[in-house]
Amino acid sequence: MAGSVPLALRVYRLASAAGSPLAQQVLARRLDRGKEHPERLAERRGEATIARPGGPLIWVHGASVGEMLAVVPLIERLRAQDFAVLVTSGTVTSAALAEQRLPDGTLHQFIPLDAPRFVRRFLDHWQPGLALFVESDLWPNLILACAERKIPMILVNGRLSERSFGRWRLIPGTIAALLGRFDMCLTQSAADAERYAQLGAPRVMMTGNLKLDVPPPPVDQAALKRLKEIIGIRPVVAAASTHPGEEAAIIAAHGRLRAKFPKLLTVIAPRHPTRGEAIAEIAKAAGLTVALRSQRAQPMPDVSVYVADTLGELGLVYRVAPIVFMGGSLASHGGQNPIEAVRLGAAVLHGPHVWNFAEIYATLDAAHGAEPVADEAALAARLGDWLGDAAARKTVAAAGAATVGRLGGALKRTLAALDPYLMQLRLEQRASL
Repeated sequence: MAGSVPLALRVYRLASAAGSPLAQQVLARRLDRGKEHPERLAERRGEATIARPGGPLIWVHGASVGEMLAVVPLIERLRAQDFAVLVTSGTVTSAALAEQRLPDGTLHQFIPLDAPRFVRRFLDHWQPGLALFVESDLWPNLILACAERKIPMILVNGRLSERSFGRWRLIPGTIAALLGRFDMCLTQSAADAERYAQLGAPRVMMTGNLKLDVPPPPVDQAALKRLKEIIGIRPVVAAASTHPGEEAAIIAAHGRLRAKFPKLLTVIAPRHPTRGEAIAEIAKAAGLTVALRSQRAQPMPDVSVYVADTLGELGLVYRVAPIVFMGGSLASHGGQNPIEAVRLGAAVLHGPHVWNFAEIYATLDAAHGAEPVADEAALAARLGDWLGDAAARKTVAAAGAATVGRLGGALKRTLAALDPYLMQLRLEQRASL
């Protein structure tokens, strides 16, 4: 299976090659929408903007912020073993976060557009000895080119929702040809492992979810001290990584609660910080006083809604809010990762749409370490209950922390699975000396 290239992939390869002259126009349109970095467009054409270090190089690719954060501890372990590590991603926000969170010495580039010419240019320069693809961002030309060059490829923290599984099953030969070129597939859960195996992935192992081993997000201690001083003893709730529609729900919930909790502060950290102004308008329309962190405003006593529309500050939000609603879950986006909030002691609420983290949420809910809410009214009711009953809230938070603690260990298992490949890289390095 791994040796043959199905007709669909051959057509894709020809079409992407023929379309590569249009790349400049595609990139220009994306740049106009803020989806590309203006000074790093060359990277999207496979043109490296930094030199390749000597010795064996491990390439780690994750689509966006969530995938990158999940593998930071893994990258730290690889760097500690003196491997050069190149990380690629495809979004502007992930590139900004790379500067903040990746270990010293780790290189970052944007993933090239998936056209044969750009992929070839990328691989000619970087010549990785091992390629780690995070979760499920699989680009056909990249995979085929790596296989042709005999670069070992491993899927780490593999995840495949029931929805994606259903779509992939519509093109079984194509998916099997791509997955069959991987040396190994390390998955988050037994369900993920079963789905990948059914689609044709070889050597599937369930190693657990690396996001469960990610340490709490960092925080600027001076900023945290200042924020806590300003908030004082006010009751605080937060909505994290929210999507359109969810901000209106949390603002409406605030409106329902302010009669009983007149000093309530609601902190909203949107998934996309550029939406801060739009969220502020929703709050103003509801008759609430609002301040935006991006404008260096603070949640002074007269502010009811504080929009944390900055990048990389969820660690700050989680440390001041004992109750956190996780976004992407009332809106139909599959939910955002609750682990960081739980690790920092928050009692977590979420909506019904959590398929991106289905097993984690199911386990937390079963242990009463998080609670689902079906709609805005239920959200307001549960927020009110926990604001009025600190003991109940703390019980949920403690159960969540204990559950996350029990689910850890994916980093250790992933490193054990990678060890033979890392040893091979060391042997190759010694042979070249």
